[in-house]
Amino acid sequence: MVTTAEEVNEEVEVKTLQFTLEPKSDSNVKGDVSFTEENGTVHMNATLAGLTPGEHAIHIHEKSDCSSSDGKSAGGHWNPTFASHGKWGSEKGYHRGDIGNFTADEEGNASVEFSTDQWCLGCEDETKDLLGKGVIVHQGSDDFVTQPTGDAGGRVSCAGIIE
Repeated sequence: MVTTAEEVNEEVEVKTLQFTLEPKSDSNVKGDVSFTEENGTVHMNATLAGLTPGEHAIHIHEKSDCSSSDGKSAGGHWNPTFASHGKWGSEKGYHRGDIGNFTADEEGNASVEFSTDQWCLGCEDETKDLLGKGVIVHQGSDDFVTQPTGDAGGRVSCAGIIE
């Protein structure tokens, strides 16, 4: 007997969280970020405005605290596996928060899309759970070498990931 998708009444749980990125460090960088978890994969989508044209880094940080004017209240990069900082997927190591770089256009606008099965939204695995973390957009780009931050410069925008 062959079973088709129509015959199997499977419910797929989809979780979506959306947040506003707020300016930090006297910048005008703002935007929105969303995380959607479906079938064991988390998809991140961010839209940003007010950036300087060129390359910038975006990372997940340890805390959802965006209260300080410089964004440093979000702590360092989220690194629950205690790996070295690096480019996502590097054999030499990378933080779970090391998303990477993106490019803002001449008007200072940018979109970032990222997907991974190494994150979750509210699961019991502390090495994967994004809840309670922060999203930081940096003034410059990540060099993927400098420890532990990638020398990406000031924090120009922040959002806390809370349920």
